Amino acid sequence: MSEANAAAPAKPTASLYRFYVLFLLTGVYTFNFVDRQIIGILSPAIKADLGLADWQLGILKGFAFAVLYTTLGIPIARLADRHNRVSIISIALALWSGFTALSGMAANFTQLALARVGVGIGEAGGSPPAHSLISDYFPKEKRAGALAIYAMGIPIGMALAFLGGGWLTQTFSWRVAFVVVGLPGILMALLLKFTVKEPERGQFDGDEKSDQFKRMEIGEPQGSFEKFLRNCFVILPSKARAGTFNEVAMIWRAAKFLFAIPTYRAVVIATTAISFTAYANGAWIVDFYTRAHSDFPLMQIYLWLGIVSGTAYAAGTFLGGFLVDKFAIKDRKMYGYIPAIALALNVPAFMFVLWHPNPVVSLAFQFPVQLAIGFYLGPAFALAQTLAPVSVRALSTAVFFFVLNMIALGLGPTIAGFLSSALIAPFGEDLGLRIALSVVSLAGLYGAWMFLQVSNRIDADWNAATGDGQPH
Repeated sequence: MSEANAAAPAKPTASLYRFYVLFLLTGVYTFNFVDRQIIGILSPAIKADLGLADWQLGILKGFAFAVLYTTLGIPIARLADRHNRVSIISIALALWSGFTALSGMAANFTQLALARVGVGIGEAGGSPPAHSLISDYFPKEKRAGALAIYAMGIPIGMALAFLGGGWLTQTFSWRVAFVVVGLPGILMALLLKFTVKEPERGQFDGDEKSDQFKRMEIGEPQGSFEKFLRNCFVILPSKARAGTFNEVAMIWRAAKFLFAIPTYRAVVIATTAISFTAYANGAWIVDFYTRAHSDFPLMQIYLWLGIVSGTAYAAGTFLGGFLVDKFAIKDRKMYGYIPAIALALNVPAFMFVLWHPNPVVSLAFQFPVQLAIGFYLGPAFALAQTLAPVSVRALSTAVFFFVLNMIALGLGPTIAGFLSSALIAPFGEDLGLRIALSVVSLAGLYGAWMFLQVSNRIDADWNAATGDGQPH
């Protein structure tokens, strides 16, 4: 249902209700990451049951999920910028939860890959509309903290996946684990739909802010690429051809506008680099411990990793947003400095995880690793919203996620899997995977350096986007 035909959007001024919505959306994001990460936790059991190679597991963990998750995120976000975001998130949640449950019925690699594609289709409608909703519930000065709380769905979801998925697999089977973690999301979709109000767009950003995309008319194509796009739709009926071209051209112009902002461009590159490392390591960490420390009880590995995700990673995610909101009042460069410092410490700490011979010491080093890696999430998500015009905020997150997830989620676990497969023959399964994860982890240092670049232009870009003066 379009906003034009919907009931008047709510003006949520009550702080308690705003936080109810925030925590409910955080719960949705928690289910998002439980369903996304569960395959990495169940990986050893799936490998043994279905007889899969590392390169196949890499595809299941990365490319199979990411291919439609990234591409469909953009048109769904375009819908969310003009239609009811609550309905879109509710439908998406029910869809990806259902496909997660269906994953437990897969009998071979192809069936499991198709189910993972289905999960990706559903999750494409999750975060872009949610980021846009949160930005209409919280002012820009508090968005890093609010979006950091939302991003805590990542560590909480991973903790639940490790603890719940690990226990279910050990007690029953990996198939039961998929079904049990998938079905509750359908109930949450109903709760979201019937208790969350659609807020007024841009209510905290003021009427004076220019928004060139709100009433943009595409008209004739501009430049050779838009002419190419129009020619791609020549086989469609004339009315459909014009409408399709207008939508695609609008997305193209919005993406060009966003990537022309130096701070937006830098934060996308930085987040993509660190996420490349994070997704690869997260998808293969259980396999690493079962190979490198095979005498250590598997349930203990699940327990440790679940505790680390639910404490250190969650604390780092919250602290990153909290500290940026606190210190950026006086100096907006903190949007770059705080994540950069944390991420620079993350990579050497993770090398201890990979190469220390004692499994207890290795697991203990997961605490500083996970604490540091959470710092960038709130600041990065907040910048993607604040630097974007109000009418394309969901699209801003979707474009951001398209780049991030196609490279980081699609290629991180996949490249690690292919690299591990290539190294198994000369080095063995244990050492081959250690080397593969060490190599992909180096991308995190580039991510830290790019967050330093965020600080260079943030004042000028923030002021241009919001009309604010220098922080005081």
